[in-house]
Amino acid sequence: MTEKELMLSGMLYRQSEELRKEFQRARKLTRLLNTSTEEERERRIELVKELFGKTGDYVWVEPPFHCDYGSQIFVGESFYANFDCVILDECPVTIGDEVMFGPRVCVYTAGHPIDAEVRDAGLEYGKPVTIGNSVWIGGNTVINPGVTIGDDVVIGSGSVVTKDIPSHVIAAGNPCRVIRAITEQDREYWKEQERLSRESCEE
Repeated sequence: MTEKELMLSGMLYRQSEELRKEFQRARKLTRLLNTSTEEERERRIELVKELFGKTGDYVWVEPPFHCDYGSQIFVGESFYANFDCVILDECPVTIGDEVMFGPRVCVYTAGHPIDAEVRDAGLEYGKPVTIGNSVWIGGNTVINPGVTIGDDVVIGSGSVVTKDIPSHVIAAGNPCRVIRAITEQDREYWKEQERLSRESCEE
């Protein structure tokens, strides 16, 4: 197996010329994205679509943005990442439809051996991260390697997600824990707020 194949499989690997070339490609594309202007909206979208492994028709990433490779980031329709997002995509980062990241959300797939001798030898590994549909990740949240977050989840700001989070819940904290389920009462409340807002705009 090549070092890249080892990396993507979650096994210990070292940097290689192939990986360094892909790393430099990502550095170039993120530099172009991060130095683009607010008037270059279409250019920004094109750069993100070139950088990521897959996107939906609509994707928006507020600069500055940083990643290791970009090609292991797969996002669905209507993905939005606010300022200062960092995604370390040594392994796949798979994100569903209608997902929003607050500012300074960090997603890490990269890991390093606990044993110092092995770590000092330049070996590292990765574990994939999966985020479902209709998820809102609050600002300053860190998502650690190997985590899966279900559908229709809200992660409170400042959380450190170290374990899987099931669907249809609000979770927060360090370490991040489920606080409560998202209920029909939540839906009714927010649909009423939407109705009142629209009526106010029509007056």
